[in-house]
Amino acid sequence: MSRQPVVGYPATSVPDTVGATVPGERSTTAESDDDGEPASPADPGEVRPTPAGNGDKARPGLEVTAVLPYPGSRTSTRTRGLRAWMLTAPVDVAALLSPLLVSQQYWRGTLTMTGLTVAIFAAGGLYHARRHVSILDELPSLCGRLLASSAIVVIIAALRHDSPQYLVGFIRGMAIAAVLVLAGRLLTREIATLARRQRWVEHNAIIIGSGPTAVELARLLRRYPRYGLRFVGHVDSPSPATSSPVPVIGTLDQLEHLVRLTECDVLIIADPACPELVLMEILRQPRVANCDLWAAPRLWGSRSHGDHIGAIPIVQVGDTTLSGPHWALKRASDVIFAGLAMLLLSPILVLCAVLAFVDGGRGIFFRQERIGRHGKPFDIIKFRTMRPLDEHESQTNWSIANDRRVSPIGRFLRRTSLDELPQLWNILKGDMSVVGPRPERPYFVEKFSAEYPSYAMRHRVPVGLTGLAQVSGLRGDTPISDRARFDNYYIENWSLWLDAKVLLRTVAEVFRGGGR
Repeated sequence: MSRQPVVGYPATSVPDTVGATVPGERSTTAESDDDGEPASPADPGEVRPTPAGNGDKARPGLEVTAVLPYPGSRTSTRTRGLRAWMLTAPVDVAALLSPLLVSQQYWRGTLTMTGLTVAIFAAGGLYHARRHVSILDELPSLCGRLLASSAIVVIIAALRHDSPQYLVGFIRGMAIAAVLVLAGRLLTREIATLARRQRWVEHNAIIIGSGPTAVELARLLRRYPRYGLRFVGHVDSPSPATSSPVPVIGTLDQLEHLVRLTECDVLIIADPACPELVLMEILRQPRVANCDLWAAPRLWGSRSHGDHIGAIPIVQVGDTTLSGPHWALKRASDVIFAGLAMLLLSPILVLCAVLAFVDGGRGIFFRQERIGRHGKPFDIIKFRTMRPLDEHESQTNWSIANDRRVSPIGRFLRRTSLDELPQLWNILKGDMSVVGPRPERPYFVEKFSAEYPSYAMRHRVPVGLTGLAQVSGLRGDTPISDRARFDNYYIENWSLWLDAKVLLRTVAEVFRGGGR
Protein backbone atom coordinates (compact mmCIF):
# COMPACT_ATOMS: atom_id res chain seq x y z
CA MET A 1 0.00 0.00 0.00
CA SER A 2 1.52 3.34 -1.01
CA ARG A 3 1.76 6.09 1.55
CA GLN A 4 0.35 9.57 1.14
CA PRO A 5 3.00 12.27 0.86
CA VAL A 6 3.56 14.74 3.65
CA VAL A 7 1.39 17.83 3.28
CA GLY A 8 3.62 20.39 1.61
CA TYR A 9 6.67 18.04 1.52
CA PRO A 10 7.99 15.45 -0.92
CA ALA A 11 6.89 11.84 -0.53
CA THR A 12 10.46 10.70 0.27
CA SER A 13 10.29 12.36 3.69
CA VAL A 14 7.46 10.14 4.96
CA PRO A 15 8.76 7.73 7.60
CA ASP A 16 8.32 4.01 6.96
CA THR A 17 7.76 3.15 10.61
CA VAL A 18 4.03 3.11 11.25
CA GLY A 19 4.30 2.39 14.94
CA ALA A 20 6.23 5.51 15.85
CA THR A 21 4.72 7.60 18.63
CA VAL A 22 4.35 11.34 18.91
CA PRO A 23 7.40 12.85 20.67
CA GLY A 24 6.75 13.64 24.31
CA GLU A 25 3.80 11.22 24.54
CA ARG A 26 3.83 7.80 26.16
CA SER A 27 3.17 4.69 24.11
CA THR A 28 -0.32 3.30 24.66
CA THR A 29 0.13 -0.25 23.35
CA ALA A 30 -0.20 -1.94 26.77
CA GLU A 31 -1.34 0.89 28.97
CA SER A 32 -4.57 1.27 30.91
CA ASP A 33 -6.63 4.45 30.99
CA ASP A 34 -7.84 6.27 34.05
CA ASP A 35 -11.11 4.31 34.20
CA GLY A 36 -9.34 0.96 34.33
CA GLU A 37 -10.13 -0.05 30.74
CA PRO A 38 -7.20 -0.88 28.49
CA ALA A 39 -6.19 1.95 26.23
CA SER A 40 -6.38 1.33 22.53
CA PRO A 41 -3.21 0.27 20.74
CA ALA A 42 -1.35 2.71 18.60
CA ASP A 43 -3.61 3.48 15.68
CA PRO A 44 -2.02 2.63 12.34
CA GLY A 45 -3.82 5.52 10.76
CA GLU A 46 -2.64 8.10 13.26
CA VAL A 47 -0.87 11.23 12.14
CA ARG A 48 2.87 10.98 12.72
CA PRO A 49 5.38 13.84 12.85
CA THR A 50 8.00 14.13 10.19
CA PRO A 51 10.96 16.51 10.36
CA ALA A 52 11.53 18.69 7.35
CA GLY A 53 14.38 17.66 5.12
CA ASN A 54 17.43 19.80 4.55
CA GLY A 55 16.02 21.03 1.29
CA ASP A 56 12.57 21.78 2.63
CA LYS A 57 11.58 25.39 3.12
CA ALA A 58 9.34 25.19 6.13
CA ARG A 59 7.73 28.29 7.54
CA PRO A 60 9.14 29.33 10.93
CA GLY A 61 7.34 27.73 13.82
CA LEU A 62 5.45 25.18 11.69
CA GLU A 63 6.25 21.48 11.81
CA VAL A 64 4.36 19.50 9.19
CA THR A 65 3.31 15.91 9.75
CA ALA A 66 2.63 12.90 7.60
CA VAL A 67 -0.92 11.79 6.99
CA LEU A 68 -0.96 8.02 6.64
CA PRO A 69 -3.60 6.63 4.28
CA TYR A 70 -5.36 4.12 6.53
CA PRO A 71 -8.42 6.03 7.85
CA GLY A 72 -9.41 3.60 10.63
CA SER A 73 -10.85 0.15 11.04
CA ARG A 74 -12.51 -1.44 8.01
CA THR A 75 -15.84 -1.46 9.82
CA SER A 76 -15.63 2.25 10.67
CA THR A 77 -14.98 3.16 7.03
CA ARG A 78 -18.27 1.49 6.09
CA THR A 79 -20.23 3.14 8.92
CA ARG A 80 -19.06 6.73 8.43
CA GLY A 81 -22.46 7.74 7.10
CA LEU A 82 -24.27 6.72 10.29
CA ARG A 83 -25.65 9.47 12.53
CA ALA A 84 -27.15 9.40 16.02
CA TRP A 85 -30.76 9.98 14.92
CA MET A 86 -30.67 6.94 12.61
CA LEU A 87 -30.63 4.69 15.67
CA THR A 88 -32.59 6.65 18.26
CA ALA A 89 -35.44 8.05 16.13
CA PRO A 90 -36.75 4.66 14.85
CA VAL A 91 -36.60 3.18 18.36
CA ASP A 92 -38.49 6.20 19.78
CA VAL A 93 -41.18 5.89 17.10
CA ALA A 94 -41.55 2.15 17.72
CA ALA A 95 -41.87 2.70 21.48
CA LEU A 96 -44.45 5.47 21.07
CA LEU A 97 -46.54 3.35 18.68
CA SER A 98 -46.35 0.24 20.87
CA PRO A 99 -49.82 0.78 22.48
CA LEU A 100 -51.34 0.03 19.06
CA LEU A 101 -50.18 -3.57 19.47
CA VAL A 102 -52.58 -3.93 22.40
CA SER A 103 -55.52 -1.87 21.19
CA GLN A 104 -56.37 0.25 18.16
CA GLN A 105 -59.08 2.14 20.03
CA TYR A 106 -56.82 5.15 20.63
CA TRP A 107 -55.02 5.18 17.30
CA ARG A 108 -55.64 8.87 16.58
CA GLY A 109 -54.29 9.95 19.95
CA THR A 110 -51.35 7.55 19.68
CA LEU A 111 -50.34 8.87 16.26
CA THR A 112 -50.69 12.46 17.48
CA MET A 113 -48.62 11.67 20.56
CA THR A 114 -45.91 10.05 18.41
CA GLY A 115 -45.61 12.94 15.96
CA LEU A 116 -45.68 15.61 18.65
CA THR A 117 -43.13 13.86 20.87
CA VAL A 118 -40.67 13.28 18.03
CA ALA A 119 -41.01 16.94 17.00
CA ILE A 120 -40.40 18.14 20.59
CA PHE A 121 -37.44 15.79 20.95
CA ALA A 122 -35.95 17.10 17.70
CA ALA A 123 -36.48 20.74 18.74
CA GLY A 124 -34.73 20.01 22.03
CA GLY A 125 -31.68 18.50 20.34
CA LEU A 126 -32.34 14.96 21.55
CA TYR A 127 -31.44 13.53 18.15
CA HIS A 128 -28.12 15.35 17.92
CA ALA A 129 -24.85 13.50 18.37
CA ARG A 130 -23.25 13.62 21.80
CA ARG A 131 -19.63 12.99 22.57
CA HIS A 132 -20.24 11.93 26.19
CA VAL A 133 -23.00 9.34 25.88
CA SER A 134 -25.01 8.87 29.08
CA ILE A 135 -28.70 8.18 29.58
CA LEU A 136 -28.52 9.95 32.94
CA ASP A 137 -27.47 13.20 31.24
CA GLU A 138 -30.48 13.02 28.93
CA LEU A 139 -33.01 11.79 31.48
CA PRO A 140 -34.25 15.22 32.76
CA SER A 141 -34.76 16.50 29.23
CA LEU A 142 -36.43 13.28 28.09
CA CYS A 143 -38.85 13.21 31.03
CA GLY A 144 -39.73 16.90 30.73
CA ARG A 145 -40.49 16.67 27.04
CA LEU A 146 -42.46 13.44 27.44
CA LEU A 147 -44.60 15.11 30.11
CA ALA A 148 -45.12 18.20 27.93
CA SER A 149 -46.25 16.25 24.87
CA SER A 150 -48.43 13.94 27.00
CA ALA A 151 -50.12 16.89 28.68
CA ILE A 152 -50.95 18.50 25.32
CA VAL A 153 -52.42 15.31 23.88
CA VAL A 154 -54.41 14.51 27.07
CA ILE A 155 -55.94 18.00 27.11
CA ILE A 156 -57.02 17.60 23.47
CA ALA A 157 -58.42 14.14 24.21
CA ALA A 158 -60.34 15.45 27.24
CA LEU A 159 -61.95 18.17 25.13
CA ARG A 160 -63.02 15.66 22.48
CA HIS A 161 -64.18 12.82 24.74
CA ASP A 162 -66.36 13.05 27.86
CA SER A 163 -65.82 9.43 28.90
CA PRO A 164 -63.51 9.04 31.95
CA GLN A 165 -62.92 5.41 30.98
CA TYR A 166 -61.62 6.47 27.58
CA LEU A 167 -59.18 8.94 29.14
CA VAL A 168 -57.94 6.41 31.71
CA GLY A 169 -57.27 3.83 29.00
CA PHE A 170 -55.53 6.38 26.81
CA ILE A 171 -53.34 7.67 29.64
CA ARG A 172 -52.40 4.09 30.55
CA GLY A 173 -51.24 3.50 26.99
CA MET A 174 -49.20 6.73 26.99
CA ALA A 175 -47.55 5.76 30.28
CA ILE A 176 -46.49 2.43 28.82
CA ALA A 177 -45.13 4.18 25.72
CA ALA A 178 -43.16 6.66 27.85
CA VAL A 179 -41.54 3.85 29.85
CA LEU A 180 -40.61 2.07 26.63
CA VAL A 181 -39.10 5.28 25.23
CA LEU A 182 -36.80 5.53 28.25
CA ALA A 183 -35.93 1.83 27.99
CA GLY A 184 -35.25 2.25 24.27
CA ARG A 185 -32.97 5.20 24.94
CA LEU A 186 -31.02 3.15 27.48
CA LEU A 187 -30.63 0.36 24.93
CA THR A 188 -29.54 2.63 22.09
CA ARG A 189 -27.02 4.40 24.31
CA GLU A 190 -25.48 1.08 25.32
CA ILE A 191 -25.28 0.02 21.68
CA ALA A 192 -23.68 3.34 20.71
CA THR A 193 -21.12 3.10 23.52
CA LEU A 194 -20.22 -0.49 22.58
CA ALA A 195 -19.85 0.42 18.90
CA ARG A 196 -17.52 3.27 19.78
CA ARG A 197 -15.38 1.26 22.20
CA GLN A 198 -14.93 -1.47 19.60
CA ARG A 199 -14.23 1.19 16.94
CA TRP A 200 -17.06 -0.12 14.78
CA VAL A 201 -18.29 3.46 14.45
CA GLU A 202 -15.85 6.36 14.58
CA HIS A 203 -15.43 9.61 12.71
CA ASN A 204 -12.16 11.26 11.76
CA ALA A 205 -11.63 14.54 13.60
CA ILE A 206 -9.29 17.47 12.99
CA ILE A 207 -8.60 19.83 15.88
CA ILE A 208 -8.29 23.48 14.86
CA GLY A 209 -5.70 24.96 17.18
CA SER A 210 -2.45 23.86 18.80
CA GLY A 211 -2.67 25.40 22.27
CA PRO A 212 -2.97 23.62 25.63
CA THR A 213 -6.69 22.83 25.25
CA ALA A 214 -6.16 21.46 21.74
CA VAL A 215 -3.26 19.28 22.90
CA GLU A 216 -5.29 17.86 25.78
CA LEU A 217 -8.29 17.15 23.55
CA ALA A 218 -6.04 15.28 21.11
CA ARG A 219 -4.63 13.16 23.95
CA LEU A 220 -8.11 12.33 25.23
CA LEU A 221 -9.39 11.31 21.79
CA ARG A 222 -6.40 9.02 21.22
CA ARG A 223 -6.74 7.48 24.66
CA TYR A 224 -10.54 7.01 24.93
CA PRO A 225 -12.40 5.61 21.90
CA ARG A 226 -15.77 6.00 23.68
CA TYR A 227 -16.11 9.53 22.28
CA GLY A 228 -16.45 8.11 18.78
CA LEU A 229 -13.79 10.36 17.28
CA ARG A 230 -10.45 9.43 15.78
CA PHE A 231 -7.91 12.25 15.99
CA VAL A 232 -6.05 12.75 12.71
CA GLY A 233 -4.12 15.95 13.40
CA HIS A 234 -3.90 19.61 14.41
CA VAL A 235 -4.44 22.48 11.98
CA ASP A 236 -3.50 26.03 12.94
CA SER A 237 -2.19 29.34 11.69
CA PRO A 238 1.62 29.42 11.89
CA SER A 239 3.12 32.15 14.01
CA PRO A 240 6.49 33.50 12.86
CA ALA A 241 7.35 34.68 16.36
CA THR A 242 6.76 31.49 18.35
CA SER A 243 7.08 27.85 17.43
CA SER A 244 4.06 25.54 17.53
CA PRO A 245 4.04 23.40 20.71
CA VAL A 246 2.78 20.38 18.75
CA PRO A 247 3.18 19.05 15.20
CA VAL A 248 0.46 20.19 12.81
CA ILE A 249 -0.67 18.59 9.56
CA GLY A 250 -1.12 21.91 7.80
CA THR A 251 -2.30 25.49 8.00
CA LEU A 252 -5.85 26.82 8.10
CA ASP A 253 -5.76 27.88 4.47
CA GLN A 254 -5.16 24.20 3.63
CA LEU A 255 -8.10 23.01 5.73
CA GLU A 256 -10.44 22.20 2.84
CA HIS A 257 -7.75 20.07 1.19
CA LEU A 258 -6.92 18.35 4.49
CA VAL A 259 -10.59 17.54 5.16
CA ARG A 260 -10.72 15.70 1.84
CA LEU A 261 -7.31 14.04 2.29
CA THR A 262 -8.06 12.67 5.78
CA GLU A 263 -11.76 11.92 5.08
CA CYS A 264 -12.60 14.15 8.03
CA ASP A 265 -16.17 14.25 9.40
CA VAL A 266 -15.70 16.38 12.52
CA LEU A 267 -13.89 19.64 13.27
CA ILE A 268 -13.17 20.77 16.84
CA ILE A 269 -12.24 24.41 17.43
CA ALA A 270 -9.82 24.78 20.34
CA ASP A 271 -7.78 27.98 20.82
CA PRO A 272 -6.81 28.62 17.18
CA ALA A 273 -4.20 31.31 16.53
CA CYS A 274 -6.29 33.39 14.15
CA PRO A 275 -9.04 36.06 14.31
CA GLU A 276 -12.61 34.81 14.46
CA LEU A 277 -13.58 36.46 11.16
CA VAL A 278 -10.74 34.68 9.35
CA LEU A 279 -11.79 31.36 10.87
CA MET A 280 -15.43 31.90 9.87
CA GLU A 281 -14.44 32.52 6.26
CA ILE A 282 -12.49 29.25 6.22
CA LEU A 283 -15.34 27.30 7.83
CA ARG A 284 -17.69 28.51 5.07
CA GLN A 285 -15.76 26.60 2.40
CA PRO A 286 -18.04 23.93 0.85
CA ARG A 287 -16.21 20.77 1.94
CA VAL A 288 -15.43 22.20 5.37
CA ALA A 289 -19.05 23.28 5.90
CA ASN A 290 -20.17 19.65 5.50
CA CYS A 291 -18.27 18.62 8.65
CA ASP A 292 -19.87 18.55 12.10
CA LEU A 293 -18.46 21.49 14.03
CA TRP A 294 -17.70 21.53 17.76
CA ALA A 295 -16.02 24.19 19.88
CA ALA A 296 -14.37 24.27 23.28
CA PRO A 297 -15.53 27.46 25.11
CA ARG A 298 -12.68 29.69 26.19
CA LEU A 299 -14.23 31.11 29.35
CA TRP A 300 -14.40 29.30 32.65
CA GLY A 301 -17.93 28.42 33.67
CA SER A 302 -19.18 28.17 30.08
CA ARG A 303 -22.15 25.82 29.96
CA SER A 304 -22.27 23.12 27.29
CA HIS A 305 -25.55 21.34 28.15
CA GLY A 306 -23.63 18.54 29.85
CA ASP A 307 -21.52 17.48 26.87
CA HIS A 308 -17.80 17.17 27.26
CA ILE A 309 -14.67 15.29 26.26
CA GLY A 310 -12.77 14.20 29.34
CA ALA A 311 -14.36 16.99 31.43
CA ILE A 312 -13.41 19.62 28.82
CA PRO A 313 -16.76 21.27 27.97
CA ILE A 314 -17.65 21.38 24.29
CA VAL A 315 -20.62 22.76 22.39
CA GLN A 316 -21.88 21.79 18.96
CA VAL A 317 -22.02 24.70 16.56
CA GLY A 318 -25.23 24.69 14.55
CA ASP A 319 -25.62 25.05 10.81
CA THR A 320 -24.28 28.51 9.91
CA THR A 321 -25.39 28.40 6.29
CA LEU A 322 -29.02 27.22 6.57
CA SER A 323 -28.55 24.12 4.44
CA GLY A 324 -30.09 20.65 4.51
CA PRO A 325 -33.25 20.13 6.60
CA HIS A 326 -33.10 23.66 8.04
CA TRP A 327 -33.14 25.17 4.56
CA ALA A 328 -36.00 22.88 3.46
CA LEU A 329 -38.02 23.89 6.53
CA LYS A 330 -37.37 27.59 6.02
CA ARG A 331 -38.18 27.45 2.31
CA ALA A 332 -41.44 25.58 2.94
CA SER A 333 -42.50 28.14 5.56
CA ASP A 334 -41.61 30.98 3.16
CA VAL A 335 -43.77 29.58 0.36
CA ILE A 336 -46.73 28.97 2.67
CA PHE A 337 -46.47 32.42 4.28
CA ALA A 338 -46.01 34.32 1.00
CA GLY A 339 -48.86 32.48 -0.70
CA LEU A 340 -51.31 33.09 2.13
CA ALA A 341 -50.17 36.71 2.53
CA MET A 342 -50.72 37.50 -1.16
CA LEU A 343 -54.20 35.98 -0.95
CA LEU A 344 -55.26 37.69 2.27
CA LEU A 345 -53.63 41.04 1.49
CA SER A 346 -54.83 41.25 -2.11
CA PRO A 347 -57.28 44.15 -1.33
CA ILE A 348 -54.43 46.11 0.27
CA LEU A 349 -52.15 45.34 -2.69
CA VAL A 350 -54.81 46.70 -5.07
CA LEU A 351 -55.27 49.84 -2.93
CA CYS A 352 -51.51 50.48 -2.84
CA ALA A 353 -51.34 50.03 -6.61
CA VAL A 354 -54.11 52.63 -7.06
CA LEU A 355 -52.30 55.08 -4.74
CA ALA A 356 -49.03 54.60 -6.62
CA PHE A 357 -50.83 55.21 -9.94
CA VAL A 358 -52.54 58.38 -8.63
CA ASP A 359 -49.20 59.63 -7.30
CA GLY A 360 -46.98 58.97 -10.31
CA GLY A 361 -49.02 57.64 -13.19
CA ARG A 362 -47.96 54.55 -15.06
CA GLY A 363 -45.10 52.46 -13.82
CA ILE A 364 -46.50 51.69 -10.38
CA PHE A 365 -43.80 49.08 -9.77
CA PHE A 366 -40.17 49.85 -9.10
CA ARG A 367 -37.57 47.23 -10.10
CA GLN A 368 -33.97 47.40 -9.07
CA GLU A 369 -31.03 44.98 -9.08
CA ARG A 370 -30.09 43.69 -5.65
CA ILE A 371 -27.65 41.06 -4.37
CA GLY A 372 -29.11 37.85 -2.93
CA ARG A 373 -27.84 34.55 -1.55
CA HIS A 374 -24.22 33.67 -2.46
CA GLY A 375 -23.87 37.06 -4.20
CA LYS A 376 -26.38 36.23 -6.94
CA PRO A 377 -28.10 39.34 -8.39
CA PHE A 378 -31.87 39.57 -8.84
CA ASP A 379 -34.51 42.23 -9.49
CA ILE A 380 -36.42 43.34 -6.42
CA ILE A 381 -40.01 44.60 -6.83
CA LYS A 382 -41.58 47.46 -4.84
CA PHE A 383 -44.37 49.98 -5.25
CA ARG A 384 -42.84 53.15 -6.64
CA THR A 385 -42.62 55.89 -4.00
CA MET A 386 -40.19 58.33 -5.66
CA ARG A 387 -38.53 58.98 -8.97
CA PRO A 388 -34.73 59.25 -9.11
CA LEU A 389 -33.10 61.74 -11.46
CA ASP A 390 -31.39 58.98 -13.49
CA GLU A 391 -30.48 55.28 -13.34
CA HIS A 392 -26.98 55.94 -11.95
CA GLU A 393 -28.49 57.88 -9.05
CA SER A 394 -30.89 55.00 -8.43
CA GLN A 395 -28.01 52.56 -8.10
CA THR A 396 -25.58 54.67 -6.06
CA ASN A 397 -27.59 57.18 -4.00
CA TRP A 398 -28.29 56.28 -0.36
CA SER A 399 -31.91 56.77 0.75
CA ILE A 400 -32.27 58.87 3.87
CA ALA A 401 -35.14 60.07 6.05
CA ASN A 402 -37.16 63.08 4.80
CA ASP A 403 -35.86 62.64 1.24
CA ARG A 404 -37.37 65.47 -0.85
CA ARG A 405 -37.86 63.15 -3.83
CA VAL A 406 -40.54 61.20 -1.89
CA SER A 407 -44.12 62.41 -2.35
CA PRO A 408 -46.64 62.45 0.56
CA ILE A 409 -48.31 59.26 -0.70
CA GLY A 410 -44.91 57.65 -1.17
CA ARG A 411 -43.91 58.69 2.33
CA PHE A 412 -47.02 57.01 3.73
CA LEU A 413 -46.27 53.80 1.85
CA ARG A 414 -42.67 53.82 3.06
CA ARG A 415 -43.47 54.60 6.70
CA THR A 416 -45.98 51.74 6.83
CA SER A 417 -43.65 49.47 4.76
CA LEU A 418 -46.56 48.81 2.37
CA ASP A 419 -44.26 49.54 -0.55
CA GLU A 420 -42.45 46.28 0.28
CA LEU A 421 -45.49 44.03 -0.27
CA PRO A 422 -44.72 43.17 -3.94
CA GLN A 423 -41.63 41.40 -2.65
CA LEU A 424 -43.96 38.54 -1.70
CA TRP A 425 -43.63 37.60 -5.37
CA ASN A 426 -39.83 37.60 -4.99
CA ILE A 427 -40.27 35.18 -2.09
CA LEU A 428 -42.43 32.80 -4.12
CA LYS A 429 -39.86 32.86 -6.92
CA GLY A 430 -37.11 31.92 -4.47
CA ASP A 431 -35.11 35.15 -4.79
CA MET A 432 -35.90 36.15 -1.20
CA SER A 433 -37.06 34.81 2.13
CA VAL A 434 -39.65 36.23 4.52
CA VAL A 435 -37.02 36.93 7.18
CA GLY A 436 -33.35 37.53 6.45
CA PRO A 437 -30.79 40.27 5.86
CA ARG A 438 -32.26 43.09 3.79
CA PRO A 439 -31.02 43.12 0.16
CA GLU A 440 -28.73 45.86 -1.01
CA ARG A 441 -27.59 47.21 -4.37
CA PRO A 442 -24.37 45.84 -5.96
CA TYR A 443 -22.53 49.15 -5.57
CA PHE A 444 -23.10 49.24 -1.82
CA VAL A 445 -22.49 45.50 -1.35
CA GLU A 446 -19.05 45.90 -2.89
CA LYS A 447 -18.37 49.07 -0.89
CA PHE A 448 -19.53 47.72 2.47
CA SER A 449 -17.84 44.34 1.98
CA ALA A 450 -14.52 46.11 1.52
CA GLU A 451 -15.03 48.31 4.59
CA TYR A 452 -16.63 45.75 6.94
CA PRO A 453 -15.30 42.15 6.73
CA SER A 454 -18.44 40.69 8.33
CA TYR A 455 -20.80 42.32 5.83
CA ALA A 456 -20.25 39.79 3.03
CA MET A 457 -21.09 36.96 5.45
CA ARG A 458 -24.72 38.14 5.38
CA HIS A 459 -25.08 36.48 1.97
CA ARG A 460 -24.84 32.96 3.38
CA VAL A 461 -28.66 32.93 3.38
CA PRO A 462 -31.39 34.43 1.19
CA VAL A 463 -32.15 38.09 1.75
CA GLY A 464 -35.44 38.87 3.46
CA LEU A 465 -38.60 40.94 3.29
CA THR A 466 -37.85 41.91 6.89
CA GLY A 467 -34.91 41.25 9.16
CA LEU A 468 -33.72 41.23 12.74
CA ALA A 469 -31.61 44.36 12.18
CA GLN A 470 -34.60 46.32 10.83
CA VAL A 471 -36.98 45.43 13.67
CA SER A 472 -34.18 46.28 16.12
CA GLY A 473 -34.19 49.89 14.90
CA LEU A 474 -31.26 49.56 12.47
CA ARG A 475 -32.67 50.98 9.26
CA GLY A 476 -32.15 54.13 7.29
CA ASP A 477 -29.11 56.17 8.31
CA THR A 478 -27.63 53.72 10.87
CA PRO A 479 -24.15 52.10 11.13
CA ILE A 480 -23.58 49.30 8.61
CA SER A 481 -21.38 47.40 11.07
CA ASP A 482 -24.29 47.20 13.53
CA ARG A 483 -26.64 45.91 10.84
CA ALA A 484 -24.13 43.25 9.76
CA ARG A 485 -23.70 42.12 13.37
CA PHE A 486 -27.45 41.63 13.83
CA ASP A 487 -27.81 39.89 10.46
CA ASN A 488 -25.03 37.42 11.22
CA TYR A 489 -26.48 36.77 14.67
CA TYR A 490 -29.78 35.89 13.01
CA ILE A 491 -28.10 33.47 10.60
CA GLU A 492 -26.12 31.70 13.31
CA ASN A 493 -29.09 31.41 15.68
CA TRP A 494 -31.87 30.73 13.19
CA SER A 495 -35.05 28.95 14.21
CA LEU A 496 -38.67 29.11 13.17
CA TRP A 497 -39.44 30.82 16.48
CA LEU A 498 -36.86 33.51 15.75
CA ASP A 499 -38.56 34.09 12.38
CA ALA A 500 -41.91 34.32 14.19
CA LYS A 501 -40.53 36.89 16.65
CA VAL A 502 -39.15 39.04 13.83
CA LEU A 503 -42.50 38.90 12.02
CA LEU A 504 -44.43 39.90 15.15
CA ARG A 505 -42.09 42.83 15.73
CA THR A 506 -42.44 43.78 12.05
CA VAL A 507 -46.22 43.96 12.41
CA ALA A 508 -45.77 46.18 15.47
CA GLU A 509 -43.44 48.46 13.47
CA VAL A 510 -45.99 48.71 10.64
CA PHE A 511 -48.80 49.78 12.99
CA ARG A 512 -46.45 52.24 14.69
CA GLY A 513 -45.44 53.66 11.33
CA GLY A 514 -41.80 53.06 12.15
CA GLY A 515 -40.68 52.67 8.54
CA ARG A 516 -38.45 54.98 6.61
